[in-house]
Amino acid sequence: MTRTGHLVPTHRLLPALLLASLLAPSWAQANGFFEYDHGLVQSSLVTTHYKTNEDDEEYNDQQNLIGIELHNPERWFAGTAWLKNSFDQPTWYFYAGREFPLWQPNEGMEVRAKLTAGGIRGYDGDKQDKIAYNSLGIAPAILPTIGARWRRFEADIVMFGTAGAMVNGGLRF
Repeated sequence: MTRTGHLVPTHRLLPALLLASLLAPSWAQANGFFEYDHGLVQSSLVTTHYKTNEDDEEYNDQQNLIGIELHNPERWFAGTAWLKNSFDQPTWYFYAGREFPLWQPNEGMEVRAKLTAGGIRGYDGDKQDKIAYNSLGIAPAILPTIGARWRRFEADIVMFGTAGAMVNGGLRF
């Protein structure tokens, strides 16, 4: 239900349900799904917002993100991140995702893509409608990234829709 007491239309939930079914491991992959392979702690290094016209608001480009991910041997992972959103509000992102290897020139280096899906909590007050489907205070999010790993160091470019991009850096443990 929404805050006004009306049910959320089913067609609004279909994209999230479809993505969840795509990201969920099949029963064949479930054997070992909860095995721990490595963790990743990361922080935002650079953020930029795309401005479409001169009337655009001033956005916060200092996200101060701190995040942690837990990965299994099958390249599935779950994570959470705390950050300051585009409007300088404290925000949480809870997500699950998968890595997709693209190129591995040697054992210590890899280029890969990641796709995460989850919920964002923190767009409040007069900024609540600045993120789609946030009527319940938690908005669905799908974030693609492209990145690289060199030994224990990882870096990713995270695209957040048509709003902007962020560069994150982190260490595996």
